[in-house]
Amino acid sequence: MNKADIITDLQNVNHHFSSTCNAIDETVFFEKPGNKWSVAENVQHLVLSVSTTTLAFQLPKLLVRLIGGKPNRPSGSFEELKAKYYCKLDEGAKASSRYVPKPILHRAGKEKLLDKWNKVNSKLIYVLTHNNSEQELDAYLVKHPLLGRITLRELCYFTVFHTQHHLNSIAKTHAAEKS
Repeated sequence: MNKADIITDLQNVNHHFSSTCNAIDETVFFEKPGNKWSVAENVQHLVLSVSTTTLAFQLPKLLVRLIGGKPNRPSGSFEELKAKYYCKLDEGAKASSRYVPKPILHRAGKEKLLDKWNKVNSKLIYVLTHNNSEQELDAYLVKHPLLGRITLRELCYFTVFHTQHHLNSIAKTHAAEKS
């Protein structure tokens, strides 16, 4: 998948995620279904994740290289990285404390939270588009809390399917509530 495809996939999944969240009643948006995260907490988790991801594409490449290192392998495919992530989840991996959303009160405002979500994604897409070449996506590593060292391209893949993963989780939870 090239950079243009990644950007298109990011835009599509972000649009679908926003549309889904906008369609959920505000009261339901903040309700915790059992021991699962509320929709608002899913959004907050993704805001934290995407904000950190954006840093990897914003920082000077020298700093990215010093922190993450240089790849000694080609970037894996979208499907390979996705399989590795789901394998880690199956092994019991959970979001590290930095990415666990704090309880959100209803007064925080659905619109405000979704606006923040849209802004962090717009910033990621802008930075990816303007600060990173196709070649750079395979030339730098970053440290991922579950996946270890991954290339910038793999980080893009992660961001796409991680958003889709949370979108599916929200859809599944709310479909179960309606039945």
